[in-house]
Amino acid sequence: MPDTASTTRSAPDLEALRLLDDRLRWLSAWTIHNANHLRPSPDGLKVGGHQASCASMTAIMAALYFHALGPNDRVAVKPHAGPVLHAIHYLLGNQSRAQLEAFRGLGGAQSYPSRTKDRIPVDFSTGSVGLGVAITAFESLVQDYMLAHGMIAPADTGRMVALLGDAELDEGNIYECLIEASKHDIRNCWWIVDYNRQSLDATTADRMFSRFDEIFASCGWRVVTLKHGTLMEAAFAEPGGAALRDWIDACGNADYAALTYLGGGAWRERLARDLGDAVAPLLASRDDDALQALMTNLAGHDMASLVEAFDRAADDVPTLFIAYTVKGYGLPFAGHKDNHAGLMNPGQIDALRERMGIADGAEWEPWAGLGDNAAAAAQAAVAGSRIAREKRPRVWDVAEVPVIPVPTGEEQSTQAAFGRILLDLSRIGGPLADRIVTTSPDVTVSTNLGAWVNQRGLFRRQELADVFAAAKIPSAQKWSGHAAGQHVELGIAENNLFLMLGALGLAGDLFGDRLFPIGTVYDPFIARGLDALNYACYQDARFLLVATPSGLTLGPEGGAHQSINPPLIALGQPGLRHYEPAFADELALLMEEAFRLMQREDGESVYLRLTTRTIRQIDRADDSWKADAIAGGYWLRPPAEDAEAALVYAGALAPEALAAWEALRDDVPGLGLLAITSPDLLHRGWSARTAGRWTGKGATPAHVERLLAPLAPGAGLVTLLDGAPAALSWLGGVRGQRVSPLGVDRFGQTGTLDDLYRAYRLDVDAIVEAAAELFLG
Repeated sequence: MPDTASTTRSAPDLEALRLLDDRLRWLSAWTIHNANHLRPSPDGLKVGGHQASCASMTAIMAALYFHALGPNDRVAVKPHAGPVLHAIHYLLGNQSRAQLEAFRGLGGAQSYPSRTKDRIPVDFSTGSVGLGVAITAFESLVQDYMLAHGMIAPADTGRMVALLGDAELDEGNIYECLIEASKHDIRNCWWIVDYNRQSLDATTADRMFSRFDEIFASCGWRVVTLKHGTLMEAAFAEPGGAALRDWIDACGNADYAALTYLGGGAWRERLARDLGDAVAPLLASRDDDALQALMTNLAGHDMASLVEAFDRAADDVPTLFIAYTVKGYGLPFAGHKDNHAGLMNPGQIDALRERMGIADGAEWEPWAGLGDNAAAAAQAAVAGSRIAREKRPRVWDVAEVPVIPVPTGEEQSTQAAFGRILLDLSRIGGPLADRIVTTSPDVTVSTNLGAWVNQRGLFRRQELADVFAAAKIPSAQKWSGHAAGQHVELGIAENNLFLMLGALGLAGDLFGDRLFPIGTVYDPFIARGLDALNYACYQDARFLLVATPSGLTLGPEGGAHQSINPPLIALGQPGLRHYEPAFADELALLMEEAFRLMQREDGESVYLRLTTRTIRQIDRADDSWKADAIAGGYWLRPPAEDAEAALVYAGALAPEALAAWEALRDDVPGLGLLAITSPDLLHRGWSARTAGRWTGKGATPAHVERLLAPLAPGAGLVTLLDGAPAALSWLGGVRGQRVSPLGVDRFGQTGTLDDLYRAYRLDVDAIVEAAAELFLG
């Protein structure tokens, strides 16, 4: 459960919270208006900002931030309500007017909450809808992990909260997450749905409402529906109130939105037509404005209803709040079906300003339009809130990285070597090993994590016995689950893997103690979780992704299990460094570098592309190759000065490259053999060098330029990769050299590796033929 300080609340000043609701609605609307109508627009493009989506959330966020949240709670804010979050921190004193005035401009407040780009405290970046919701469930699991391992104290735990629009419930990743969360018995998690029943293109389907209760309840969640506000509840007690309640509950979403937009007169006509004398006294006692206020008094805008609901859910049961709201509440286009991207025009914003009593020129004043007593009450409510007020410092350099011994053996695969390295680390122990957390989507055994799990166990809050071991059934996998376990086993959903890695990779930022997450997955299935991988990198979560097998190297499995484009994905993914080692000693070196990068301020996450293919290891004369290997590439067979040719390879095709070099070296004098350990890192360096030439920062040659410098300017390159050839073919652009790119650019089929390499022109004969064509014309 959250700590006592997090759950004990003083009696709320509901009127002050209502004033803060109004402040947030105004400031978010004005911030967006300023960006679209007042700030100069040199390119003439619409800036946008979702005033309607903000307005439907202001009461929920006022009740949450200024009453319900404790200092250890973490929140993922609905992307389109980002301006409301900035308004909250403006009232708290964390956000500047200059940042708000630069909203959606270069260096200003970001369009959607961003951990790394925004200056205010942001717990979780959001933007790709649904992902910010799901990561809170995984972060609650991470919190339980850290609590069980003594990395945080019970008093330092909190609740993981997601604020989401109802349209986000269409995102499939939410339900994949929900299933996984149920398996791991997560707790201390709230998902609060802004149920405004309108998305970008449509009105939410009516029939889905009852289904959400069933879906979430079946997964162990408490579902709290907030539909009728206190004005409605009072009206239901009047003559005709029961009929009115039934009508409201039966009214379709589209009808309710349209009537909201049309206003009190339309409500009166429709209710009189549908309910007749039953509601005549109720209608007669209210003018059109009062009737509009009654019919839009949904609980998602009613402060008393929100506060009561939040206070009642103070335990650790995961809870889904479905808060009925009006999209654009309090704005002139409330309920209109086109209001998602709608913007108030100058006349409309002026009318809103006047209605709120804000003087012309005082729009940015936090308490403008309030009398002295009201302003003092609102300020007191802000001052009394218990949320953290400063951006938390990040945690770096928590564990020394030891020299990782190279697994022995004349022939090894990098995948098997990875498993042995982890096993050795487990046995050696120490701060690094104790902070490693592994996870995998039902491929733990086939990605060589089994021995690590044997040593360190599965993480479970409750003991989980190994039934097979107890029954004395022989198995190489001896897994038991317990609170000290260091492997989180996931179901076969790659999206969940990357959300889990993202949540683990933020542990240092959110809980003050860093972990070293390692996730394994089949290389071709990275694409299945690509949005979540990008999301994790965008937050600068730090983790090690180990993907295998590379390319065609699991030949008999066929094209569905053969990877083509992951090297290209890595080339275009910020915050993720791709290494593709061929030999076990390269792998050990690059894993050391990965652990260093994960805890360095200027570091990043790392993706290792490994293989099940066993290859003969090579002898090294010295360690001179290591620095270049970390930088992205080294000469396995150095070229002669001004050599006319070189073979260039990455990863699993080292044997073919070596054999082709042996076959060609007598015919092509000075032929070099270049081992590329990171196409991604080389490309980044070259790109930065190219851009630097125009800014005066490109004086130092890039590593790839230094590597290719010994070759003659017109030398030819044969590039070789068990993957998309474009990942290496760009090397020709560095010095304008000719390139013959070999690789895989179409779906594979079943077969032996020799057969497939021959069919896809990756064998020695193909390399020799490519060299002959390139070098001999």
